[in-house]
Amino acid sequence: MQDESGKAALGSPAVASATTAQNTLHLNGHPINQNGHNTTATPAPHPQYDSGAQSPVPTPVPVIPREQWGGKYEFLLSCIGYCVGLGNVWRFPYLCYRNGGGVFLIPYFIMLFVTGVPLFLMELSLGQYGAAGPITVWKCCPLLKGIGIGMLCVSCLVCLYYNVIIAWTFYYLGSSLQSPLPWSCDAIANAGLCGNATTNSSSGRGLSPTEKFWNERVLGVVNSEGLHDPGPVRWPLALCLLAAWIIIFLCMLKGIRSSGKVVYVTATFPYFVLIVLIIRGATLEGSLQGIAFYLTPDWSQLANAQVWNDAASQVFYSLGIGVGGLLSMASYNKFDNNVIRDTLIITGGNCGTSFFAGFAIFSILGHMAWKKGVPVGKVADTGPGLAFVAYPEALALLPGSVFWSIMFFLMLFMLGIDTLFGNMEGITTAVLDEFPHLRTNTLHKSLFLGTLCFCFYLMGLLLVTDGGIYWFTLIDSFSTSFGLIIITLFMCMGISFFYGVNQFCQDIIDMIRHCPAWCTKVLYYFKACWVFCTPFLLLFILTYIFMEMYNTSLHYGPYVYPRWGKALGVCIGATCCMQIPIWAIVALCKETGTLKDRFQKSIRPLNSWRVNLNSSGRVEEHMEPERVEAPFTVTLTDMDFTAMTWEAGSEA
Repeated sequence: MQDESGKAALGSPAVASATTAQNTLHLNGHPINQNGHNTTATPAPHPQYDSGAQSPVPTPVPVIPREQWGGKYEFLLSCIGYCVGLGNVWRFPYLCYRNGGGVFLIPYFIMLFVTGVPLFLMELSLGQYGAAGPITVWKCCPLLKGIGIGMLCVSCLVCLYYNVIIAWTFYYLGSSLQSPLPWSCDAIANAGLCGNATTNSSSGRGLSPTEKFWNERVLGVVNSEGLHDPGPVRWPLALCLLAAWIIIFLCMLKGIRSSGKVVYVTATFPYFVLIVLIIRGATLEGSLQGIAFYLTPDWSQLANAQVWNDAASQVFYSLGIGVGGLLSMASYNKFDNNVIRDTLIITGGNCGTSFFAGFAIFSILGHMAWKKGVPVGKVADTGPGLAFVAYPEALALLPGSVFWSIMFFLMLFMLGIDTLFGNMEGITTAVLDEFPHLRTNTLHKSLFLGTLCFCFYLMGLLLVTDGGIYWFTLIDSFSTSFGLIIITLFMCMGISFFYGVNQFCQDIIDMIRHCPAWCTKVLYYFKACWVFCTPFLLLFILTYIFMEMYNTSLHYGPYVYPRWGKALGVCIGATCCMQIPIWAIVALCKETGTLKDRFQKSIRPLNSWRVNLNSSGRVEEHMEPERVEAPFTVTLTDMDFTAMTWEAGSEA
């Protein structure tokens, strides 16, 4: 007897065959792979029985093959490229020097092992075990489907503004082909600026050539009064943005088969550039000043709550948790991939890169400070201010500045494109899992991806206007703010308390077929984090974000955002996390019975949730009482007569 989702009942020949070496479930003679491995076998002939009427044979549910990574290194490089992004270069070094230098590493690594690594493992394991994207994977707990929708919303917002950074990088890359560099003092147009003829009225100090180039030539922000005055589109940037989206489209055209090959270059090239920049920086006068400024410890900072919040936020955002990219990429893994090993490799590589990048940044900034005769703190900056103002100015002072500028902006391009691959993969996987027929039609899949990229391009045009930087800052500040923390908090608590932390740990053990002893012991630590430590720290971060949001104003440079602008940002963040209660109500409405009955039914996995058949001893544990997902009907088929004959034979 079979239920309507195609799951065989216990005791039937289908389950008996499912525990064979191939781990397949037979539906009317057709093998259906339960572990993500493609198997080929000829359909088993049905025995013929002399019955008065031929029973109608139900149409088998078509199994659409799912892609898998070409090798384990493709997955590792894709995840490392996704996690190691622009924040590792332009945010971590700044936070390190601002929050006590080397002392900042203490709260950073504590937050990494208590919050970052457990959540990273949870997202990878969920995607790999369910072999589904951020929406479909919540068949394990239908009540929390809104988490997947919220992840999709966050991914869309991140993709919208993140590619604008790549467009800026393209613009600087093209400008770097000129000699002298257009933002250097050697350029004729900057002769007056280098003599401090122009003064920045907001700060009272001399306006540097790099600031003038960034604000006037690139952004055009001097032509806008604020958020309410975006102004016209800057077509050079619009063309750079179009080129960026075309590259994304071409790299993702064949899914992980194409992007999995691209990451061999995009994920490794930044490390080559960082090594070269460190070697070059070490030979410069004043570089040791910059390194000392980067690492000199200030132990009093450990008592500052801001330091711990910065450490937790940096770990959280640099690992890309809660956006759906990790979950989607893990869904293309082989079922028996060692997810714990991968988690430790990727998180360790990401954090090591952040620390490593600080030497490349501050050695050259130290040289610039020495050459100008000012403290390093006067030239250090964070975010776009570091990548497009401070560091280009430092590179312009080096011999062979054109070469170093090209290398630096190529590195930024590679870092940005890898992160965007992961975010786009989260969106496309979520949609393709909900509409699986798109996977079988290459033309329709390509049209969907092209339409998605084109829509993002059109929406991104707002961010390349004269006042686009104001909108960029607004979306950047609120898209990954409290909404993302709430989504991750519900994911952690939902898996721990609704799906069951013991069941989840057992699922991980089932995936790692030959689980080493250390893996089992490490899971005890992760279990404690998922149930106690991680939710507590997420609540701490969330509380701090709300306090900071209430007490401080949002600003870009001297411009302070109006109240309606800040309210719009709050609405952006709330839209993402509000998907959780909305879809929870929908899930409850679909069930029957009292409210308690509806709740209990909506937190039980659907019959179509993956059943692990690697261990025949655990089949019964996974097979919960039947749950009907469609109007219940009884239709006798040849399988019923086969079962009765088999039972009669066993009794004889």
